[in-house]
Amino acid sequence: MSRRQQKKAPGQVRQSQLITSFGPGAMMDLPDHSVLISGLDAWSSGGEEIIEPRLTDKLKELFDPPLQILRLFTPPPDSEDPTAPQTGITAWQFPEWFITQDVDREASQGAVRARMLVPRRMLTKGKFVDDNRKKRSVVPVRFVRACRSGHIGDIDWYTFSHFHETDCRRPLWIEEVGTSGDIAEVYVRCECGSRRPLAEAVGFSAGALGHCDGARPWLGPYAWEQCNELNRLLIRQASNAYFSQLMSVISLPDRNENLHEAVKSAWDFIGEVEDTEMLKYERKKSKVHALLEDFRDEEVFAEVKVIRGETPQIPKSVKQAEMETLIASKDELGDDKPDGNFFARTLPREVWGQPWMNSVERVVLVHRLREVMAQVGFTRFEAVSPDIDGELEIGVRRAALAREITWLPAVENRGEGVFIQFSSDAVEKWVAREDVIARGTRLLAGYDAWKAEHHGATKKFVETGGLLPYVLFHSFSHMLVTAVSLECGYPASSIRERIYTIPDVGYGILLYTGTSDAEGTLGGLVQVGRRIHEHVRNALEMGELCSNDPVCAQHEPANMHERRFLHGAACHGCLLISETSCEQHNEFLDRALVVPTVDNLGTEFFKMAAE
Repeated sequence: MSRRQQKKAPGQVRQSQLITSFGPGAMMDLPDHSVLISGLDAWSSGGEEIIEPRLTDKLKELFDPPLQILRLFTPPPDSEDPTAPQTGITAWQFPEWFITQDVDREASQGAVRARMLVPRRMLTKGKFVDDNRKKRSVVPVRFVRACRSGHIGDIDWYTFSHFHETDCRRPLWIEEVGTSGDIAEVYVRCECGSRRPLAEAVGFSAGALGHCDGARPWLGPYAWEQCNELNRLLIRQASNAYFSQLMSVISLPDRNENLHEAVKSAWDFIGEVEDTEMLKYERKKSKVHALLEDFRDEEVFAEVKVIRGETPQIPKSVKQAEMETLIASKDELGDDKPDGNFFARTLPREVWGQPWMNSVERVVLVHRLREVMAQVGFTRFEAVSPDIDGELEIGVRRAALAREITWLPAVENRGEGVFIQFSSDAVEKWVAREDVIARGTRLLAGYDAWKAEHHGATKKFVETGGLLPYVLFHSFSHMLVTAVSLECGYPASSIRERIYTIPDVGYGILLYTGTSDAEGTLGGLVQVGRRIHEHVRNALEMGELCSNDPVCAQHEPANMHERRFLHGAACHGCLLISETSCEQHNEFLDRALVVPTVDNLGTEFFKMAAE
């Protein structure tokens, strides 16, 4: 494996791409080479440190054992000064097997097109010189081996083509039969006569590629670790070759600190309360009411017990902290200044109050927000998303970004958004309906069918208590993104979502956009929020009918023929949006929970927009 060392960088990517699409362990095609992005140990210094304690504290707990010190830095920027020390990221040449670009006329017969497989050691200045001393151009082979732990390496083509380990080192060819390019028509042939279809390498259980040797070439030579997984065929450019595992938080005013100060100020009145009933009585006093008006009885009493030393302070999930801040009763929250991290205003009900908005409790215009996003690791073949609380599972299978983690790559985005809070009473009444419970059972059956096909998969269905509300508001969020993108000035792929379904706190959705420059704060989403009732109505009307109905509306999640196990009434014609916008990779969706469909299940949460 060679290291690309050139005076001039052979390629450039945006900083944000280095923690999403092209982070450590990702494969990238450069103009003349295919490379594997190196681990953090081989990144040059120069990135700016990002301070976000709430995210850093969460990330420390994800490692085993938990990290004591962890810092966040942006990827190293490109230097505009030609005299400055070179910055950048090391890339290792990968794979080390190549295929000739021209078809070998002597080896090809009839409809069979044969191209020679060549190891890198047989190349001279990037070209293969055949027996006739003819220089032949080559390109990296598009097939490699990998396992679910993220390990990756070249296929042992000699062993594969002979069905067993062999000393034969005669020339190898990749043969294509027919014109479709389907993998079932691709064969690997040795000049000795042994020939094997590449389709035998597909799947985990085939075992045709042998067991993984634990190779981690992105961390440099001799970075193997123990692994006993079966290798699986991986196409370099395939969408399942690399899934960055990210965790993000929205920078918010420290509500815990504000709560602590408020409780301490009112301590003479509430320091001896024994339960929330006593607290409610004390809150009737004008001074106490003024100090605690922004906080719920439950969180005030919990803070009282923490101060008294009766209970330890329990860390809040990522989304719980955000939700509590967004539903604070203040009309304004944060600092209204150009370089502020967060500023939001509550929109009065008289502006958006309409019959179809009866289940909406609050609308908040988020004029400024800052999102910090860090990469923890990566996976192959299957994405691992944060759970519905915004948390990453501790101990989940992920590939390492460095031999020893002392820092993680991160970016900060600034933007705007609109937050909609829904009535908890309305949600609880809806969840208790028998037809809704029956629909939830069918959705769960789809997940069970998906799980049966994905042995060892880490994706978990949302917890039973939050299952239906999450699928409901996740589906509604997708509808609203589509409706809003028609007028807000941002493309739908630039609008992102955060779904909040926390029974003890509340239910809501935040649509926001953010970039590393001023493009994320153009005011389009805030303007949309001022007419949010119109956009909600449009979203509900569009969701009632899909261009693929009645097939879409009548889709059964557990259907083994369609194999869309994590979808209810959802498809590309109605709910599926850009995966950069969706926090669950376009899964756990069902518009039958949101609006009436042609199947008329009676499970909708929203009334008809015309009512």
